[in-house]
Amino acid sequence: MELHDIWFVLIAVLWIGYFFLEGFDFGIGVLTKLLARNRVEKRVLINTIGPVWDGNEVWLLTAGGATFAAFPEWYATLFSGFYLPLLIILICLIVRGVAFEYRAKRPEERWQTNWEHAIFWTSLIPAVMWGVAFGNITRGVKIDAHKEYVGSFGDLLNPYAILGGLVTLTLFTFHGAVFAALKTVGDIRMRARKMALGLGLVTAVLALGFLLWTQADQGDGKSLVAMIVAVVALLGAIGAIKAGREGWSFALSGITIAAAVAMLFLTLFPNVMPSSLNEEWSLTVTNASSSPYTLKIMTWCAVIAAPVVMLYQGWTYWVFRKRIGTQHIAPDPAH
Repeated sequence: MELHDIWFVLIAVLWIGYFFLEGFDFGIGVLTKLLARNRVEKRVLINTIGPVWDGNEVWLLTAGGATFAAFPEWYATLFSGFYLPLLIILICLIVRGVAFEYRAKRPEERWQTNWEHAIFWTSLIPAVMWGVAFGNITRGVKIDAHKEYVGSFGDLLNPYAILGGLVTLTLFTFHGAVFAALKTVGDIRMRARKMALGLGLVTAVLALGFLLWTQADQGDGKSLVAMIVAVVALLGAIGAIKAGREGWSFALSGITIAAAVAMLFLTLFPNVMPSSLNEEWSLTVTNASSSPYTLKIMTWCAVIAAPVVMLYQGWTYWVFRKRIGTQHIAPDPAH
């Protein structure tokens, strides 16, 4: 296996890590309106991800940086062609971070309500947009002989990509509901279980349609295995949450995300961005990669830095592993 193949796999792993971790806190953000009945319950949900949400975004920064360094042609075409949707995601992530930090800075109800609206919308929009973006990357976009995207924003809003966006939205929200059940106590935990069950069934229908479409269009034996793992894990997650086994359900919903993302990358390889205009114009791991020397230096850096980052983030989750409930929330100064 060549270094550019290894880095394709590593970038896939980074995206799996990002969607696994950021997926549930996007889901929590959406659930602040769907699950929480009052401000105290919203604070409970926000506090479940309070210590970890910013660390989860490190995976996105690392995935973007690795793509820039390992596959500069892929990075250039992706970020120029998908400029508007990626800009929308970036703005949402910035506003979302500000909302988490500033929501409790003032006691006025209107101030806090506005930031809570921001948390909801800046969680929902990226959850959809990531599915649309990866749907287009997998399906192929209009890339010309100069490796430039020549389509429009409207071209990205095709049925396959929109279905992908609905899948990521429902899957992340289901993942978040399971996490909420895992991290809370009392009535909110029971309602999170019930909501997760309903969301899981909707997700199963949408995800099965999207994965079957992907497999039929460009899949092979390896992607079929990944698809089966994703479907079985999702059904297992639904069964586990119905049985009240939140830990197993969360692990299985995470495996669902990992297997689904792995399937997309398996159908993509050896391309990194297929051209829908001419197969010969597609960006591949070969024609889009950096020099072997650059990839070699990056590999050594990853070997040294990656374990440290993963150990630190794992320690963070361990420290903040306890459940919380409304009884743990201090009285709101707004009241």
